[in-house]
Amino acid sequence: MVSFSPAAFEAFLAEDDDSAVVMLNLLRFAPDGGRERYLEYLQMAKPILARFGAKILFGGDGLPVLTTGQAQGWDAAVLVQYPRRAAFKSMVDDPEYQIAFKVGEAAIADIVLQPLRHIEGGV
Repeated sequence: MVSFSPAAFEAFLAEDDDSAVVMLNLLRFAPDGGRERYLEYLQMAKPILARFGAKILFGGDGLPVLTTGQAQGWDAAVLVQYPRRAAFKSMVDDPEYQIAFKVGEAAIADIVLQPLRHIEGGV
């Protein structure tokens, strides 16, 4: 099941909302058709994302992990840019998105949502 950490979500929304944020989605698909359901979810979600000014920057299948340690590979990774944190919140609350979300939720066995911001003075 996909659920937000209430404390982390509140802290995310409480930070300055004056610049774009990129959401890293690490996905492990449910067996028996999870990947196909996720592609269905994407088709439903793309026009909703656009309505909130968000765009998919990258989506790709995970390849074998190259590092040692406890790292596990992911089936896919998606980077979605939102113009503001408030746009992400508004999208999550949107009734049309809630319908699409149920399809996406059925597709996923495990997920990590990691907000990212640009490194100041970096890349």
